[in-house]
Amino acid sequence: MQLARVRGNVVASIKAAGLASHKLLLLEPVSAASPLASGTGDARQALYVAIDLAGAGVGEVVLVALGSAARVDADGHAAPTDAAVIAIVDSVQLDGEPTFIKR
Repeated sequence: MQLARVRGNVVASIKAAGLASHKLLLLEPVSAASPLASGTGDARQALYVAIDLAGAGVGEVVLVALGSAARVDADGHAAPTDAAVIAIVDSVQLDGEPTFIKR
């Protein structure tokens, strides 16, 4: 799993059957040390698409399941994906110190 920030939405009117009921989000990986900081380097290369199982919105910090763990949604149906938003993060602590608190 990894932390990411929702940067936008992806709209696709025609999708595979397993994706039909899911919103698609554009995500940027973030560091636990500074979840609100923008990524380093070319952000366009770091962005990726994930299905949304948690109802996340733009700007939120989320927890993402990757690989085969992302292929089963809340209803137990397989979805052809390798990334799924599974939680909206309320806070992050690193070495006992808070690095992020949702406002």
